[in-house]
Amino acid sequence: MNMSKYLDSLLTRAAKNLKTIVLPEGEDERILDAAHYVAERKAAKLIIFGDPEKIKAHYASKGWNMDGIEILVPEKSPKLNEYANLLYELRKAKGMTLEEAQQLAVNYTFHGTLMMKAGEADGMVSGANHSTADTVRPALQIIKSAHKDRSVSSAAIMVIKDVPYIFSDPAIIINPTEQEMADMALASAETAMQFGLEPKVAMLSYSTKGSGHGGMVDKVKAATELAQKMLETSPLKGKVAIDGELQADAALDEVVAKKKAPGSEVAGHANVLIFPCLEVGNISYKLLQRFYGAEAYGPIMQGLNAPINDLSRGALVEDIVGMIAITAIQAVK
Repeated sequence: MNMSKYLDSLLTRAAKNLKTIVLPEGEDERILDAAHYVAERKAAKLIIFGDPEKIKAHYASKGWNMDGIEILVPEKSPKLNEYANLLYELRKAKGMTLEEAQQLAVNYTFHGTLMMKAGEADGMVSGANHSTADTVRPALQIIKSAHKDRSVSSAAIMVIKDVPYIFSDPAIIINPTEQEMADMALASAETAMQFGLEPKVAMLSYSTKGSGHGGMVDKVKAATELAQKMLETSPLKGKVAIDGELQADAALDEVVAKKKAPGSEVAGHANVLIFPCLEVGNISYKLLQRFYGAEAYGPIMQGLNAPINDLSRGALVEDIVGMIAITAIQAVK
């Protein structure tokens, strides 16, 4: 496994506050390998769902022990009925029957989320073999949003030449409204602060300060104004700078910034990039990862009451290791 300086720092930080993380995709060897590296560093306690014989055989074939790793079969869990009743109580007002809750409680992603709700785990990482929707749906239904007035979004930590950036939203909100973009800006600033960055948030567009025109430009301008207004009454005030609309070069390059956005506190120094739609954010982070070799950790869910994070189905072992460490760090209150 490729252990970068940034990944090493994540594992070191996670090890300072040992948390229990659920991995519901024990059928995937990448998950099993990633769990080994995390457990070896004592960066988290891990609960893997799957066939015990196959999982144990995988570790034995590599000469690895299973210290810090527990295997659980949801279908045989002694708490299955308890979790089904918990789900029923949470969702009966939305029309869920007890029979439906019992069926869903066996679903591995739902079961892991219910373990978190019951206090048996601190976080979950899924998505190596499932869609983002499969991970997000139980999270929204069971863990729920931490801010009733703010939308849940996602971000990716992109590490380029050992320098981390936050990209949002690459996975959840397809075409965010002005309000959703503003929510995303504040949530991403909070994510940046969790991981040691002083947030300078750029609201990205194909226009810088009125150089271009169109509906998308208008949306980004309005979202910037909303985010700045929200910041004024937020605990983040004085800790975060937000500006837009900015083109990517103006956001990241000091020379370009002086020409296109002179006087901006963000332009030329941005480390949090808010994209105007999911399509652009997702394409951008995958291109950087595949062409440039950037480290990509995400999608990280933002705005939930407890950390449940998604994986790209093309994730490498080191990506998964990073996501487990990130989830453990997020679980620290």
